[in-house]
Amino acid sequence: MTFLLLSAAALAAYYYLRCPRTPGGGAGASAAARARQLRTPSVRIAEALNIPTQRGQEAGRYAVAAEAEKRTAARINPLRREGWVVLHDLALPSGRANVDHLAISPSGVVIVLDTKRWSARYPAPVRARGGRLLHGDRDVTDRLRGLRHETSTVSRILGVQAIPLVVMDGARIEGGELTYDGIRIIPAERAPAVLRSIGSTRTSRDAQALAALATSHFPPYTRKHNR
Repeated sequence: MTFLLLSAAALAAYYYLRCPRTPGGGAGASAAARARQLRTPSVRIAEALNIPTQRGQEAGRYAVAAEAEKRTAARINPLRREGWVVLHDLALPSGRANVDHLAISPSGVVIVLDTKRWSARYPAPVRARGGRLLHGDRDVTDRLRGLRHETSTVSRILGVQAIPLVVMDGARIEGGELTYDGIRIIPAERAPAVLRSIGSTRTSRDAQALAALATSHFPPYTRKHNR
């Protein structure tokens, strides 16, 4: 047993020291960084011994969220070839919140996307009932609060009305998609088509000026918070 513990400790230390402390940014970077932070040597030892821990489970959730954000990025990044500006994992000027994805269409429509990785194991889809948003039998209404705050901040700083959009990775949505209290919730695979539709609106905004303003006020999250 002692040998097993020592071996697990050595393995955990090896991977911990090998893991970069400051990730390079990009979609899911802050969630991945949080997962690494939670997987301390003691957590890695427990995982090597198949012992569940609260921190290990939380790290797993962050890692899953990071992968979901990367999938969304892979879906919408090709829009850049059509003149879109697409940015990922951005820090707000204050606080610890982040913007998963920010898309600016060639006509100047600004869209704030939030990737949600909710389990598909519930038999009931994501749905609105009695003024609340439900996932299975869980009330998840408050999980949209962050997106509201992020969209409000982006709107204020860019001087436009940004549009919030939830990209659902995993969970089914009643009716294929829904709009709850002004927030549209769509399946992840439909993100490019929905963005094209929303972004086709003609505006008098200068898309390049908005993009320059966004990049100056919303730096990559990991760059700002890992100095």
